[in-house]
Amino acid sequence: MKSASTLIDQKIKELRDWRGKTLAKVREIIHQADPEIVEEWKWVKPTSPGTPVFSHGGIVCTGETYQNVVKMTFAKGAGLKDPLGLFNSSLDGNVRRAIDIHEGDKVDEAGLKDLIRAAVALNLKGTNKPKSRRASSKRAD
Repeated sequence: MKSASTLIDQKIKELRDWRGKTLAKVREIIHQADPEIVEEWKWVKPTSPGTPVFSHGGIVCTGETYQNVVKMTFAKGAGLKDPLGLFNSSLDGNVRRAIDIHEGDKVDEAGLKDLIRAAVALNLKGTNKPKSRRASSKRAD
């Protein structure tokens, strides 16, 4: 069984056009934003070879490629602030949001890094909750 990173490398190589270059660039930005990102390959089925997935404390985003677009779908995108308006697809969903990158689009690297870091923070929120301690009572001497 090939590793997810190897499968993503293969996908980029197979595309041989702007989509492969864009997916490679997005992947690089994701790892710059969070070096602890884990690459996964999910949802393999007879009709689909699978999808690159980037995770940290849960799914951060996917890196799907279609004929006319590279799509980054953020699993909890609806819960993220997007002051730069990077989300431009799946805007009506209750949970997910996506960024569609078309040929010739310039990727806002700084804005994308901020969004990735926010998605990781949202995933990790609640996973490191401190255990509640009993209120200590002070004794009057």
